[in-house]
Amino acid sequence: MDTTPHPADTDLPNRFRRQLAAFLDEKITHLAAVDGTFADAAATLSEFVLGGGKRIRPTFAWWGWRAAGGSPEGTLTDQVRQAISSLELIQASALVHDDLMDSSDLRRGKPTVHVEFTELHRAKGWLGDSERFGAASAILLGDLAWMWAEDMFFTAGLPPEVLARGMVHWQAMRSEMLTGQYLDIYTQVKGDESEAAAMRISELKTAAYTVREPLLLGAALAGASPEIAGVLHRFGADIGIAFQLRDDILGVFGDPEVTGKPAGDDLREGKRTLLVALGLRAADDTQAAVLRGALGNDALTDAEVQRVRELFTELGTVAEVERRISTLTDGALAMLDEAPLEPVAAVALRDLAIAATSRSH
Repeated sequence: MDTTPHPADTDLPNRFRRQLAAFLDEKITHLAAVDGTFADAAATLSEFVLGGGKRIRPTFAWWGWRAAGGSPEGTLTDQVRQAISSLELIQASALVHDDLMDSSDLRRGKPTVHVEFTELHRAKGWLGDSERFGAASAILLGDLAWMWAEDMFFTAGLPPEVLARGMVHWQAMRSEMLTGQYLDIYTQVKGDESEAAAMRISELKTAAYTVREPLLLGAALAGASPEIAGVLHRFGADIGIAFQLRDDILGVFGDPEVTGKPAGDDLREGKRTLLVALGLRAADDTQAAVLRGALGNDALTDAEVQRVRELFTELGTVAEVERRISTLTDGALAMLDEAPLEPVAAVALRDLAIAATSRSH
């Protein structure tokens, strides 16, 4: 059983970055011929896409493709790499819009796109409201990223029958991600503190969009059998949820120097995560009042964030979420033995799953 990676399997994040850089450079050059002002704004989007990120979605897609028999020595390798690199532009669109909806100031340790354009407006002394200009610019650039993702995917040069197989998961990924995003803001305004709501958001907003559908997209491009697709579906769903649960913990306990976001940002945004749902269920009235007082509180201090952290630890909530992450991850890893996946891909998916669910940022 040969588990030696092909040279094309190595350095995947940088390979995807180079693919994106070439595509974005071409798009911005074309845009500059239409209007230089918008091309300058689009350059900010390009810097955002290329300046950070773990490229986790195209990486899962690549290994889904390899797991189902996709060969890096075949004739479609470059086309597949371009098609799945487009997932980073969907991610960019989601992040730009998500930061605006959450009123987040930082992303990856830098000003978010709407904040950057707000500050540009102020610095230039332009007419009108700076924050409104920043919000409008972020909406347009998020839309541009989504449009360019479509362009990148559909112009990758995949044969029609291959493209048709991938379309099922391309469409499902986008629809489920937007559904999860809406449910995220809906539960905040409804004050839904149930575990069921938190898990449903994790399933749609992250599990489907980050892991499961990218995996299945890649597998579909390779013509995966129903057996392989079924295993990757279950594996991707569990690892995707575990990935989100890890994110929930980092949203409260993460080090800003590592995560690039302020400590306790999820609390200030009022996110009803599983961590919150379990904490409220275990809390007494006094403790619950502290937790509810933190949710959606823009003025939350670092000391108050620390108090919430202590409560989650005292209530056993962190330990319970960690237990669920471990259970989901262990179960997903066991699934990799249930189908005849390409050995090198099975090893890579195992390593990727562990890295995704135990990360510090």
